[in-house]
Formats: sequence, C-alpha cells, structure tokens
Amino acid sequence: MNDKLPINLSLIAHTNVGKTTLARTLLGHDVGEVRDETHTTTEATSYPLVDSPEGDVLLLWDTPGFGNSVRLLNRLKQQGNPVGWFLAEVWDRYRDRPFWLTQVAVRNVRDQADVILYLVNASEQPEDAGYLAPELALLEWAAKPVIVLLNQTGQPRPPAEEQAEVARWRTALQQWPQVKSVQSLDAFTRCWIQEFVLFAEIGRALPENRRSAFEGLAKVWETRRLAQFSAAMAALAQPIARAACNRSTLPTKSLLARLGEFLGFSQDEAKQAMADAVRGMGEPLEKELRECTERLISIHDLKGGAADVVRTRLSDVAASKTPMDPGKAAAVLGVLSGALGGLKADLLAGGMTFGAGMLIGAVLGALGGAGVAQGINEVRGTTEVTLRWDDAFLDGLVIAALMRYLAVAHYGRGRGAWQDREHPPFWFALVSKAVADEKLRLASIWKLRDADCSSERIGAALTPVLEEIARALLKNLHPDGEGKTVPDISPHMKNTERGNTE
Repeated sequence: MNDKLPINLSLIAHTNVGKTTLARTLLGHDVGEVRDETHTTTEATSYPLVDSPEGDVLLLWDTPGFGNSVRLLNRLKQQGNPVGWFLAEVWDRYRDRPFWLTQVAVRNVRDQADVILYLVNASEQPEDAGYLAPELALLEWAAKPVIVLLNQTGQPRPPAEEQAEVARWRTALQQWPQVKSVQSLDAFTRCWIQEFVLFAEIGRALPENRRSAFEGLAKVWETRRLAQFSAAMAALAQPIARAACNRSTLPTKSLLARLGEFLGFSQDEAKQAMADAVRGMGEPLEKELRECTERLISIHDLKGGAADVVRTRLSDVAASKTPMDPGKAAAVLGVLSGALGGLKADLLAGGMTFGAGMLIGAVLGALGGAGVAQGINEVRGTTEVTLRWDDAFLDGLVIAALMRYLAVAHYGRGRGAWQDREHPPFWFALVSKAVADEKLRLASIWKLRDADCSSERIGAALTPVLEEIARALLKNLHPDGEGKTVPDISPHMKNTERGNTE
C-alpha cells in the first residue's frame, strides 16, 4: 500500500471561467461537464495528473467556481460560531446552493491544496474584474501559494503582446503576497512548452519538504511530452520523405502535343496525360498528409479527424493558361528530368492548399518560347520524361508540416474535437523564415534523391532537422521569462553535426 501523501494542485476560479476545460487539456481526456452556465462543477474532484515510479502522485483538483466572494468573506468571520456552521453545512446546501458551492471550493484549497492554480479571464482588464479582490482575499485566507493562470487569452499572438499582457496582470496583482507567479495558460490555445514553465513555478512554490517528490513527477511529465514531440516530428517527416522519392512519367509525344498547343493546335492528349501524371503523384501525397495530421491529433491526445486538411483540384491541372504569381505561393511544384528546369513552371498543381488557407500551389502557367525550347532540347532523343516534386515544393511541404504541428500543439481540448482553423497570421512568416534559414541543410537532404531513392534514408535525415526547426519555433513563440528556461526538447541534437546529411 502506498502511504505517500499526494501533491495536490487545486484549480480555482470565478464560476464559468474555464477550470474544467483546462483540466481536460492538462489531463488529455474528458472529465466533468462543460456547459455555458454558472456552477457546472458541483463538487471538488481529484484526478491523477502524473505518477512516478517511486509511488508519488500529482493530483489535479477541479473545484466549483467562486460565486459571491464578498458574502463568503463575511461568513468566514463566523468560524467557530454554531449558527454560522449550521448555515454553511445545512441551510446553504439546500437553500442557497451556489453560495454553498463557493464554500466547497474554498474548503478544498484550504484543506487539500499544496499549490492553488487560480484562473482569471484575461479578456477582461484586471481593474474591471470586480470579483478579483474578494477572491484573492479568500485565497489569502487559505494561506497557500497561488499561481495565477491567464485563461481566455484568444488566438495566439506575437510573443511581445502576450508578455505585455502577463506583465499587466503581474503589476495588478503585486499587492497580493500569496501570488507567486503569473503566466498565460489558455485552455483553448495552450502549448505544452507552457506546461513546462508551469511545472517549474509549481516546484518553486512548494514547501521544501515536497520538492524532491515533485521533481520526480515533473521529470515523468517532461519525458511524456518529449516523447510526444519526437513522435510528432517522425510523423511529419514520413510523408515528405515519400513525396521526395515519388516519381511519375510523361510520354514524349505529350510534350510534342503541348508544343502544338502552344502554337494554337489542340492539346487534349497532353492535357489528359499531364493531369494523370500529377494525379498519380498528388493523390498519394494528399492521403499521406491527411494520415499524418490524424497521427498528430492522436499523439497530442485529441479527438477528431483530418478531413479536408489537404484539398486538391487535380482535375483542373493543365486547364488554365494564367501565369503563376510566385509571390502568392509558399512553394512551387516542379517537373524535373535531369536538368529539365525549363518546364518547372508548367506543372503547377491547381489550388493545392494545406490546412487553414495556406496556399502553396497555383494554376498552370503557359510556357514562354524560351521555356519550350529549353524543355524540348533537354528531352530530345528520349522516350519519356520523369516528373518529380522539385526542391522548392519539398521546402514548402516542410513549411506546411510545421504549420500543422504548431496548430495541433496549440489546440486545447477546450475547443472540442480537432478542427482545422485559420492559423495566427504571424505564424506563417515565422515558419517561412525558420525554414529558409535551413535551406542549405534541406537542399543537402533533397540531393539524396538518386535513382534508388530511399524514403527511409531521407526521413532519417529530415527528422532531426524538423526537430531543430520546431524547437527554435517553440522557443520563439514562448520565450523564457524572468530567467525561466524552456527545456532542451531535443537533447540528442547536441550530438548531431549541422549539415551531416550527405
């Protein structure tokens, strides 16, 4: 029998601020009830958050929300008064249930909590939250360390904006000595890196005699999240590696028919051949990207599917003569046969999108005279042309993969089942730059595409690069604050030489 005392974290907040949704996000499964009404949670309930091989356990308590805090403060002054006890234990339970639930919450933090996690509605200004002062006074009476969590922060924003919001709340709460830390942890948009920062703050807030046990629990939690990260990076690399090795062929006479179309003749055969070739490459890629996203969803303990994560209109390929504007595309789909670079602009996948509006394809562009001449010169004397995705398109797949990862990693269970939504606008610029900074390393990986192209070999080379880029993105989005250190989420990268992919 385990006789060790659990370490208790109590989630507490004004009613209907989002305690249960945050509990679901941290636990990775549904608990309690979530409804848009007050006092949905009617009792204090504990859930195991993590346990260690040594037998220690970290419990997360979901409690009823605060209601009339001012009235409860007055009631607490009657402690020891039999009439006050009668009102609290008997009368309130049946005649004033919302008030009684507030008492249940306060008793929990006083009698059970080692650390109080106090959620506030960050969509309000601190000075406008009239409930804030009386609730903090109640928590002061409980005499336990408090970590304030900013909930309902909205869509992820640039780090400077989020840090400014945290600083505003920290300033507003500095008069309360029991408040040990303030950080953002939204039930809808939190990222696991923020959980690491929370665990570090909990460790500092705990009494000295509980810290050793908590360190073991935090290590288990860290290992769990790092395993998810590694699994996610491996999942992202697989479809890109297979796309890098994917090839299709286009008969030479189709190229000649295309030349006839350029001069004004019919090109039905060429149009169909090109559409078939791109469909043969695009449909497997679409399927694998959807499966990859579903794998990401599962890795992060979410529900839902990846319907329409990748949408293609391959039947429209070769149907438009509108030149592509490179500035409107995140990457380019190219056609290569040896040095057949002149045809790159001629096989652009129509309307290929990844996730929430990330355009990385375009429409077919008509070749100019120089491009046709170069293409014909390159294929003269051959019987077929080999098509494959070019390096720029593969770079675009890396961008799209990292965008999908950020979307899933920041998706809290408070939103319900996974749905692909619009990404924060600043993400794309951030991810694009991070990938561009690694262009040479990626190029060295794409060079591994020889006649006997091995997707396993390319995937093994690509995975650590994705890990390093993702790690940099997470640290950029969630920078250290006040000396806090975001853990090294890819320690084995220290032993990986940059550029060692050839």
